[in-house]
Order: sequence, then structure tokens, then C-alpha cells
Amino acid sequence: MTEIHDLTVLELARSVRQGDLSPVEITDHYLRRIEAANADVGAFFTVTAGLARDQAAQAEKAVARASDPGSLPPLTGVPIPIKDLNMVAGVRQTFGSAVFADNVAPQDDYVAGAIRAAGAVITGKTATPEFGLPCYTETDIGPPARTPWDLTRSAGGSSGGAAAAVAAGLAPAAQGSDGGGSIRIPSSLCGLFGIKPSRGRISNAPLMPDLTGLGTEGPLARTVADAALLLDVMVGNRPGDMYTQPPLPAGETFLGYATREPGRLRIGRTLRHPIEGAVVHPDCVAAYEDASHLLASLGHDVEDFEMPFGPDAVPAFETLWYTMATLAPVDPAQEGRLRPLTRYLRERGRALTANDLMMAQAYLQVIVRSALSILNEYDAVLTPTLASPPVLVGYFEDVAPPENFERQKAFTPYTALFNVSGQPAVNVPLYWTAEGLPIGVMLAGRMAEEATLISLSAQLETARPWKDRHPPLW
Repeated sequence: MTEIHDLTVLELARSVRQGDLSPVEITDHYLRRIEAANADVGAFFTVTAGLARDQAAQAEKAVARASDPGSLPPLTGVPIPIKDLNMVAGVRQTFGSAVFADNVAPQDDYVAGAIRAAGAVITGKTATPEFGLPCYTETDIGPPARTPWDLTRSAGGSSGGAAAAVAAGLAPAAQGSDGGGSIRIPSSLCGLFGIKPSRGRISNAPLMPDLTGLGTEGPLARTVADAALLLDVMVGNRPGDMYTQPPLPAGETFLGYATREPGRLRIGRTLRHPIEGAVVHPDCVAAYEDASHLLASLGHDVEDFEMPFGPDAVPAFETLWYTMATLAPVDPAQEGRLRPLTRYLRERGRALTANDLMMAQAYLQVIVRSALSILNEYDAVLTPTLASPPVLVGYFEDVAPPENFERQKAFTPYTALFNVSGQPAVNVPLYWTAEGLPIGVMLAGRMAEEATLISLSAQLETARPWKDRHPPLW
């Protein structure tokens, strides 16, 4: 029997327009599921039941008034949670930190406002690690975010709560963000499709600075089409954005590309990464090889190439990461309430000079200019998403901060490369281990060519459907 949470975003939106399901009915269903399962998966810091029910009632009235249901905003009546790094007017915004446990956002940020304007029902704020810095979600705000495929294991980060919510059927899709892999990492660990768009595709305004160009917003979903629709809702720039992308041609949408064949593509593949000593788990290699064979069977030209990013890029990226950790405006008297890793990263950041930061940024730009001459030879580039299957909750926390950081680097040796280059990249959930753990592969595309990745990913999804693979607690 099909339940409401079995439906995709597109199916839910269609059911609302056709009058088969009401927004209130859908919202109540998801709120009940959140109440029943959130303590197990750690998906939400804050559940906005009152706001959600108000928005659902408004959506129901909008449907009743509409002379043409097709003219309604695309997400009318569909629940979409917002990551707790983002601002939702009048709702608690903790940034994953006990220091900001009582902070309330005065307004929507650009992305939350765009999702609200699209008719979505905001069911809450999803869990994120402190200031979004680690690749796992364990905080002093709530329970760890766990992958629903094995509740002893981490859902990753920093969009860990978003991924746990979607994978557990507590939301049909979710908004996330990605500064070093924070959409693709939890998507891989939770068996989801996630998109990190091109640098400048989505505005971070008004709060999150885009000084380094590493971070961007993006969607996590169970299907390629759902993620493409959410991407369509989120795209856009605001005055003052340092990085921008031109919109798609008039009449084109990313959702439209999810129904188009990609054509025969040239796809480069590599297992090489810049993190010295990081070993790629055999299951992740198997997923990569399996995806290579699948792509070749679909008619694409798949060839090995040498990844142009080497170990020399790592110290420069670390300099940017340490510096970003210092941006949170923490009262010095409250610094001791931060988690040990956060304090460590901020101490490293404060020890840097302005010259250190400028040289790191300049060096990365030089590297990227050289790398793109190689990467742009391919329509897409295939790598593993991660070097390991999902790790146990506490794996990163049971060591001192310096070793914690080294473990994170070894776990995620591929993802940050495309934050540095600014290229779009996706996690595709094509593989599950013998133990039933999801393992994704990553495809990166040329700058501003998310459409190619979406078409290619949709082709893979058709060839190897994953939507109806559900974790035990589904």
C-alpha cells in the first residue's frame, strides 16, 4: 500500500493540484513521522509544527481559489525542511552550536524565502554540525544525525540532518548547503541524490559570506527530478553577490533536463585524490567500477585520466577552512562553550595572517586555472564520493581535534576538489554493500553545466532505479 511518504515531490505536488491529497493531510502525515522517528535519526533540531500547519492551511485555500491549478507555485503544499545554518523568519537558528541555542532569525534568507515563495511547507530546521564545519553531525544541540540504513552509523555532514530526514521518510526532499562536500557526503551515506551547484548559481544572501567561493546551497532528494525541481526554485542571485551565473535560457528548467537524454558523453574517471595516506575502501572502489561499467553500457566513452589536483592544494584549502571557522561572531566569554574541534579550527584560523589567506586564495586560483584545462576536456568526471562506507557515530569524536581533522580529510578526499574549482557535482546513489549500506559515486561537470549532470544522472536512475530502496525504519 502506497503511503504519503512513498510519493516523490513531483507526485505530491501533482496530488495537491488534482485535489487527491490536501496540504494539511500531507503536512500532518510528515509531522507524525517526525514525532515518531526523529529521536532515532537526529534529523531535526527544531520542528515548526505551528508554522507548517499554518502554511498548509494557506496552501489549501490557494488550491481552492485557483481557477487554474497549473498556475500555482511549484511546491504548493509540499513539506521542505531548511538546514539550521539558514534563516527562517521567527524560527530558532542555532548554527549547530549551544552558543546560539536561543538565537531566532529575524527574516528569511534568500534561499528560505525562495522555497517559501514556491509554496513549500517548512516543517522545521534540520541538524547541522557546529557552524557547518565538520563532515559529520554530532552536536550539543541534539542527538547525532544517523543514517537510517544503520542507526549505529553517521549520516555525515554538514547537511546530515537534511539527509537523515529524506532517507527516513520524514521529508520528501530537503535544502542543504555544501562548502567542502556537505551535500554530497550525507547523500552518499544516506542513499540520496544530491546536487552541489556551480559557484554563483545560488545566492547565499544576506548572511552567509561568499568570500572564498567554496560554499553554495543545494538540494537533497530521493530522485533526480525532485532535486532538479528544488534547484529550479533555489537558483538566483542578489545584489552584492561576489559570484554569479547567468540563468538558463528562457523557457528552460533544470527539471526539464531530467527528462532529456544526455547524448553520448566523454567521461573521465579517476581514483586519484590529493590526500596523502588516504586509502579508498574496497566497497567504494567497487561502486566506482560498477558505475564505470554502467556508464559504458549506456554508450558513453569512459576513460581514465589523472586528477590534476595534488597534495600541494591541501594546505591552501586548509587555510581557507581555518579562516572560515573564525567568521562566527562568538562572544569571547562564550568561546569555551564551543566544541573542541571548533575551538581548534578557530585557533588555527586566528594564528594566520592576512598574507597567509591571500596567498592561499591566490595559489588555489592558479591551481584551478591549470586543472580546468584538463577537466574541461570531459563532459563529466567520475570519482568515488567518499573513501569509506558510513562510519560509526563517534568515529571522529573519540580522538583529539588534530587527529579528528585528519580522519575527516581521509574520509572525504574527493569532495572538496569541486568546491575549490567551483564546478557542479552530484552524488548518485547507485551502490549498496552486502551489508545494505549505501555508497554513492560522484559526477562533476563543467562550470555552469548542471543540466548535463542532471540528464546523465536521470539516465543512470532509469537504468538502475534506486527510489524504492528503503532503509529498515521506512
